[in-house]
Amino acid sequence: MNILIVDDHAIVRQGLRQILIESGKVLLVGEAERGAEAMRQVREGGWDVVVLDISLPDRNGIEILKQIKKECPKIRVLMLSMHDEGIYAIRALKAGASGYITKQSAPGELMAAIHHVAKGRKYLTATLAEAMADSFGEDPDRSPHETLSDREYQTLCLIASGKSLTDAAEEMRLSVKTVSVYRSRLLEKMKLKNNAELTHYAIKNGLA
Repeated sequence: MNILIVDDHAIVRQGLRQILIESGKVLLVGEAERGAEAMRQVREGGWDVVVLDISLPDRNGIEILKQIKKECPKIRVLMLSMHDEGIYAIRALKAGASGYITKQSAPGELMAAIHHVAKGRKYLTATLAEAMADSFGEDPDRSPHETLSDREYQTLCLIASGKSLTDAAEEMRLSVKTVSVYRSRLLEKMKLKNNAELTHYAIKNGLA
């Protein structure tokens, strides 16, 4: 297999590369630090699976995922994240990801996930499979957060986890002003008044 690793942390890319090479089942391992570089390499072709981080310096990983699936729909994308499954996994899978795995996962699980998605199958943990089943059974009208953009959703999750606008902006690699705009938009869309109501909604709906 030819695997492209997209992550902005060199130490993470190095660790993943080592795991893949030691498996003896990977022919070529490529690396990209940013979304733009990832898309350049994807367009050049030759990749079977892209291991894609949710948080990138220039763009949100789910935005990159959508672009990959639009331009190169046959490439399998395995999302990699420091966040628990419940926060972004369902959104990623609905956007076209073949699987979702956290950075806390064991090397063996990573290889199992890559092999699974490379064969054209979805890689779902038992917890994620249950959450997916529940989400598809929901009435969209009862889930205001489903109407949010990826950036608005990310802002919601960060604020609900206790992050200030400054902290959220740093993690998203955006200006505080931009994140403030996302906050205003999501509050308006979800008909919420403040961070307290936002946090209560997130906890009630299992988003925090």
